[in-house]
Amino acid sequence: MDQLLVGIVNLTWKHVVMFGIGIILIYLAIAKEYEPVLLLPIGFGALLCNIPLSSAIGPEGPLTVLKHAGIITELFPCLIFVAVGAMCDFAPMLKNPVLMIFGAAAQLGIFATIIVAALLGFDIKEAASIGIIGAADGPTTIYVATKFAPHLLAPLSVAAYSYMSLVPIIQPPVIKALTTQHERKIRMPLKQDVQVSRMVRISFPIMVTLVAGIIAPISVALVGMLMLGNLLRESGVVERLARSSQEELANVVTLLLGVTIGSTMEAEGFLNLSTLMVMGLGIVAFVFDTAGGVLFAKILNLFLKEKINPMIGACGISAFPMSGRVIAKMALAEDKRNYLIMHAIGANASGQIGSIIAGGLVLAIVAGM
Repeated sequence: MDQLLVGIVNLTWKHVVMFGIGIILIYLAIAKEYEPVLLLPIGFGALLCNIPLSSAIGPEGPLTVLKHAGIITELFPCLIFVAVGAMCDFAPMLKNPVLMIFGAAAQLGIFATIIVAALLGFDIKEAASIGIIGAADGPTTIYVATKFAPHLLAPLSVAAYSYMSLVPIIQPPVIKALTTQHERKIRMPLKQDVQVSRMVRISFPIMVTLVAGIIAPISVALVGMLMLGNLLRESGVVERLARSSQEELANVVTLLLGVTIGSTMEAEGFLNLSTLMVMGLGIVAFVFDTAGGVLFAKILNLFLKEKINPMIGACGISAFPMSGRVIAKMALAEDKRNYLIMHAIGANASGQIGSIIAGGLVLAIVAGM
């Protein structure tokens, strides 16, 4: 009989609060469709780990095994990037190479947030881990957190994925505050006459891996897996592997990653001031990312004859393809004949690469301090 009551006896108000947080995440996934493939398993994982004396966690718990096998070893983030790479089409970016610049400019949030976090009292490794939320890339955030701040893994992961799902809410106000209606109506002609050859498509992931790897060797695990997935797609000779990466691999690893991240949200480690600060700094990172891309585009327009719609700069974050879709929708709202989707997706794809390289640079710099 005691065994039947052990859960009730050990239940605390903190557990109840975490049940509420888990249910909120599940609600956002189902009712609002905010990143459901991630928020739903994360929310359910939070329920599993906060049931008192849960057999899902602990030394021999299956979720603890998954944490050590897939998170601590960085295996899950790397596998996710194979899937993402197989889904990415870099052709829009290659047709208009200037879009690659925004993949770098929109990483401003990473470095701005590192500074703010350090000023708030976090040590440099914790600050770097928090700043990586600005990469708008969950796997990169997890990868850095496991190396520099494993004790903050839960709030960092939840912040990264939650704010990625809130891109349609976070980005538009920032963009409108920094641009005029005239700027938002700027049309950019489609480069339909520019063709990207098969050789270029195949060479691109190979060259990116070599160049990015030489610049920041610590980024090879992530950028290499992303480019491997893209090479599977573009080679045209391993369609089965490319399709499996996009579907079966992506689905299985996303499920395991989500529920495992959720299982790190134990009440004692999650309900504290640091978590609230991390969540707040996550918003700062996304705002600075968006602002950095938009302002950089406006600066470029001072020197360009063919103007760039500044909203395109905001697509340089790694929230692919959500950010690209948000900006394309905003352009149509201002001018029903202004089709920016290809340019927006191109800049958004460059953000995938930019975020990983930025994360690698942060790892290399901070590790040496």
